[in-house]
Amino acid sequence: MKFVIALCLFALAFAAPQEDAQIVRDERVDNGDGSFSYNFAADNGIETEVVGTPGSEGQSNVQGYYLLPLENGGFARVEFVADEAGFQPRSDILPTPHPLPEHVHELLRIAERQRAEGITFE
Repeated sequence: MKFVIALCLFALAFAAPQEDAQIVRDERVDNGDGSFSYNFAADNGIETEVVGTPGSEGQSNVQGYYLLPLENGGFARVEFVADEAGFQPRSDILPTPHPLPEHVHELLRIAERQRAEGITFE
């Protein structure tokens, strides 16, 4: 787990504009029971905050955010959860799927009704 955290911080630092940055916040807490948190910020705008807890399958469940530098000089905020369901990022900069056509919604309603009626197909 510490390797994953270090890798994430390295990726953030590598993606940042290449200039000297001073660390303005670096707080880390390891509670010894599998739960942890860290909070990091640099004066160039890069920052991240993460909280982790033990998961039901032996993994760490992690949630938090990081700021990703953009070409225009601004930053995009990416919030995420990583748990039994995998890594789930949320951000305005991430692509979203096209909406499903209405006929697909109708087919899903028909399939749901058939399942409720006990109809199965082999």
